[in-house]
Amino acid sequence: MLGRVSTTPAPVPAPAAATTGRTRLLGVDAARGLALLGMMGTHLVSSTDADGGVSWVYEVFSGRASALFAVLAGVGLALATGRTRPPRGRDLRAARAGVLARAGVIAAVGLAVGLAPGNIYVILVYYGLLFAVGSLFVGLGARTLAVLAGAWLVLAPVASHLLRQVLVGPPGAPSYDVPSPASLLDPVGLLTGLALTGVYPVLTWTGYLLVGLAVGRTPLGRVRTAVGLLVTGVVLAVAAPLASAAVLGAAGGTRVLEASLPPSWGLTDLDRALAVFLPGSTPTTSWAWLLVDAPHSATPFDLLATSGSALAALGAALLVASAGPVVRLTAAEPRPLGALLLVPLAAAGSATLTLYSLHVLTAGATYAVLGPEGAWVLHAAAAVVLGLALREAGSRGPLEHLAFRASAAARRRAAGGGGSGGSGAPGSRVRR
Repeated sequence: MLGRVSTTPAPVPAPAAATTGRTRLLGVDAARGLALLGMMGTHLVSSTDADGGVSWVYEVFSGRASALFAVLAGVGLALATGRTRPPRGRDLRAARAGVLARAGVIAAVGLAVGLAPGNIYVILVYYGLLFAVGSLFVGLGARTLAVLAGAWLVLAPVASHLLRQVLVGPPGAPSYDVPSPASLLDPVGLLTGLALTGVYPVLTWTGYLLVGLAVGRTPLGRVRTAVGLLVTGVVLAVAAPLASAAVLGAAGGTRVLEASLPPSWGLTDLDRALAVFLPGSTPTTSWAWLLVDAPHSATPFDLLATSGSALAALGAALLVASAGPVVRLTAAEPRPLGALLLVPLAAAGSATLTLYSLHVLTAGATYAVLGPEGAWVLHAAAAVVLGLALREAGSRGPLEHLAFRASAAARRRAAGGGGSGGSGAPGSRVRR
């Protein structure tokens, strides 16, 4: 853990048209599928290898997979609420009502799944609150959202540091609790954990959602957009860790941080502290903590780097989905070869709420029987097979269907009976 670590079919008569409609959204679903499998890996596979170093699963996915999910949540909100054209007036009210209904379903599922035994920090209740916050921003355009996202990624960690100093005091009182129905008995504590001190604090993670909303308001079917996402993402993912290292080195930050390690941690080694004790935010014992770049630290450098990796993954998936010669496997749906290669990942990514919940509910038992790597292979394979089965049946996952029905009903009511539709995950109790 030391390492940084959805569709409208249309006839496609020519390769140029193959980058629109179903193919474009296939890339989004494929990126979501990658995030799902990555989070399954961080939940099940040890953070260290046989030699005591960081395992390759954590090196690649820790911090990045969950950030990709959060960014894609924003993309999904944009696609469900007007795509490149933000809703206005009555449409905006209906869109917000639909998002809030979807948020309620996700949070309710999360509370129920939180009862499962095991060692996974369930993200779904955080995710529900994140969707509710996102409803405030669905009326904004791409440019405004991009500026707001950039500012949020940099400034929200500062606000979190201040609020945790004032409200809970040093070292920041991180919350490892997994929300469950019993959490409703302490609503203040629940909201504080979800927004500020939990593993996926919504105050800072809203930055990911805003990044995704901004991206979802752009023309994702264009190759130019995909290339821009890939390049921008790579630059951020590389530059942010380098900048963090430079600032820490120049300011003597490592020595300052080691001196400010909370005594309750019983540690004096900074690398070990970063690997074990950053459950969603840094300690408030020193402002220098905001200079680090480590998985789930929610510092400006961490948020920028993981936003970058998410943009790069999405850009790459969109490019692959439009690449290669058009292949006609059926009379109705010719597709680029790249899109066909992404179908297994996209199938898993189109039902993440259902598949993630099943993963959490069965992780403990499969881990005990198959061990970490075996359990991961089984969960990944099951996600792909179940996703393909749902896709072949032309069906959503059952939890996705529930969320869709709730969202559509809320939109109809808000629109005065007019009707509209809507779109919609993952985390760790000991492993993130």
